[in-house]
Amino acid sequence: MSFRKDIQNYVQTPLTHQIVSDVLANYNRPNDKISDLVRSGLLISLRRGLYVPGPELDLPLPHSFLIANHLRGPSYISLETALSHWEMIPERVYEINSITLKTSQVYDTPIGRFTYRHLNFPYYSFGLKHVEVGTDQFVLMASPEKAICDKIITTAGITLRSQSQTLAFLIEDMRIEETILADLDIQTINSWIKNAPKASSLQMLVKTIQTL
Repeated sequence: MSFRKDIQNYVQTPLTHQIVSDVLANYNRPNDKISDLVRSGLLISLRRGLYVPGPELDLPLPHSFLIANHLRGPSYISLETALSHWEMIPERVYEINSITLKTSQVYDTPIGRFTYRHLNFPYYSFGLKHVEVGTDQFVLMASPEKAICDKIITTAGITLRSQSQTLAFLIEDMRIEETILADLDIQTINSWIKNAPKASSLQMLVKTIQTL
């Protein structure tokens, strides 16, 4: 199939409308052809102007974390998804969780659910890593410290006021082991607090980790 051959060199990342249009440049009405490709299952539309190969093309999909970075940007992988990636929580996470500078949003797509929680700059920019998740596929992701802070900040109704409450949240609710918590870089977390939401809760997090 000509389209499969033409598009296969681009599938390491989600396909933008511009990329697909360039591949279909020989068509008089490329937008109509894109609609036909979606209807026939050759392309999957994630949102307006962003696609991945459909099952009929039999091509590999980009990593779900990379899709998340592109689906709503700027954004980075965080919360339970990052905690699972760093092997800090035992559960495998199927919903892809991200933090964004844009408004909070949920995308239910044919390849899964992608959720985005809003946080403001400059806190947003702290503790981010470029992580390789596949061949030539790099994603923006929260460090272990940032993912925990993000979880505390974005969990409604959680204000950490004591060490016992903090340990209960982290160990009983989140199921993070004490040894993992003890290895976290509390100096780095401390450097974020003055620009962070729920600053008092993050101060209690640092104080609690210091006792481990």
